[in-house]
Amino acid sequence: MRRIRIKGDVIFKQIIMVITTILALYPVIWLISIAFKDKNQYLENKFFFSWPLQMVSFDSALRGGRFFLWFMNSAIMTVGSVILCTIIAVFAAYAFAKMRFKGQDLLMNILIALMVIPVVVLIVPLFILYTQTKLMATYPGMIIIYAAVCMPFSVYLLTNFFKTIPHEIIEAGIVDGCSSFTILTKVVMPLSGPPVTTLIVVNALWIWNELLLALVFLPKDNLRTLIVGITVFKSKYNLEVPTTMAGLLLTTIPMVVLYIVFQKFFIRGLTAGSIK
Repeated sequence: MRRIRIKGDVIFKQIIMVITTILALYPVIWLISIAFKDKNQYLENKFFFSWPLQMVSFDSALRGGRFFLWFMNSAIMTVGSVILCTIIAVFAAYAFAKMRFKGQDLLMNILIALMVIPVVVLIVPLFILYTQTKLMATYPGMIIIYAAVCMPFSVYLLTNFFKTIPHEIIEAGIVDGCSSFTILTKVVMPLSGPPVTTLIVVNALWIWNELLLALVFLPKDNLRTLIVGITVFKSKYNLEVPTTMAGLLLTTIPMVVLYIVFQKFFIRGLTAGSIK
């Protein structure tokens, strides 16, 4: 009886997992199925794949807007923001983890508190500031905003990891006459591949898919990011659902590739610093 009950529990858990997986994957499957339809196929069948698969929606998505320009805008802002945020976060996290200075705990508490502040709260003061400083609708302006928004989590994650690095390694570098910068770049960073990679992937995913800030601070069409362009594109082609879905599918491909390439580092980086 006990074996039957345990087997029943396992089957029940498997059923729950399968149902959860289907619910999570169906929106993606639906997106893909609609993207490979033309308008007539979509009107006949809105929920499942239709045969033969059509590529006309992708052609419309690439030709109907300024897709490649928006793609380059997203790439420039994502790469620039991630590089800026990562460099600053590495230096700040090393200082918090391995140095002692006045107000250290207070600054860390403020940094943690900033992680829970909604981005929408920052829009009005940033809009006023950027209007006065002529940073509105510029690449540097958006790169600074994105890097600043990602900074609290980035510093917090790297600080926790740097604390797990044995202090004896740092002391050995000091005895050998290394400066703090040399210890960071030659000793600490080679050990920090997984958390830094995780940071890059997480921040890149958020920046690439961010809509609200880009919509407010990039009003010019030639500076729109891809996700903003697709949103405007949807309003322009509100009856061409397959075209919109094709554009969204093309938008997701770079981030899917990024995650696949760095997947093994990403999983390790998520738990870095949790166990000493």
